[in-house]
Amino acid sequence: MQQRKFKQVDVFTATPYLGNPLAVVLDGAGLSTQEMQHFTNWTNLSEATFLLPPTRDDADYQVRIFCPGRELPFAGHPTLGSCHAWLEAGGQPKGEYVMQECGIGLVKLRRDGQRLAFAAPPLIKSGPLPEDDVALIARGLGIERKDIIQHAWCDNGPNWRGVMLASAAQVLALKPDAAILAGLDIGVVGPRGKVGVVGEKDAADDCAFEVRAFFPGNGAMTEDPVTGSLNAALAQWLIGAGLAPPEYIASQGTALGRAGRVHVQQQGQDIWIGGASVTCVDGSVSL
Repeated sequence: MQQRKFKQVDVFTATPYLGNPLAVVLDGAGLSTQEMQHFTNWTNLSEATFLLPPTRDDADYQVRIFCPGRELPFAGHPTLGSCHAWLEAGGQPKGEYVMQECGIGLVKLRRDGQRLAFAAPPLIKSGPLPEDDVALIARGLGIERKDIIQHAWCDNGPNWRGVMLASAAQVLALKPDAAILAGLDIGVVGPRGKVGVVGEKDAADDCAFEVRAFFPGNGAMTEDPVTGSLNAALAQWLIGAGLAPPEYIASQGTALGRAGRVHVQQQGQDIWIGGASVTCVDGSVSL
């Protein structure tokens, strides 16, 4: 083991402990996949990342992203949190953008005042969900089928299914049934399947949408505090379908006592997903 620089970053918030935490090992060189996975499991966080020198000339750094039990090719809040930690530790991008190398290839990031934003990766699968899936999701969320007013595949690596409700109040009132949605995961979408839910917020609120993300596992239902990959896919769907303006803020984590804010902006062909990050723990870790 050796002492490695380490940060724990709260993402999609400027106020510590109101976003989605991320463990970042700033020097992952020499660690095996098994060691990275073991440390990730030990942190008991939704994700941990390990920064490495890039393997391609057009990248500024490489990141490997892990969640409990597996490595991910891409995830949103680890992308922003890793970039924040890299810059805070003295990282200097080669060009106008920060270019992150990860499992899906290059991800472009930009600095937007106090926030960072990444360009949403292309959707792997889009279009309406099968009607049988929609009916099953409605039952699993404890609502009527008619309460789902829009739906779409939102697969950008994580295999999200997106459904839209009429109001934020309906979204916040959801009580998902792990047994029913577990059946959907295993029988329909596979082990990486998830359900993303979005509903319109009140006009007086600074946020256009309230978002919640659920994924079943180990007989229980897990809710993610703030989810970059889901918000990226939702933005591509909602903006593309004319269901959202080209620029908006989404709220996520309310039901968990968090106050995540996801800033969405379409510019040309890119949809940027941004948010603030704040370092809560800064030191070293024995690995």
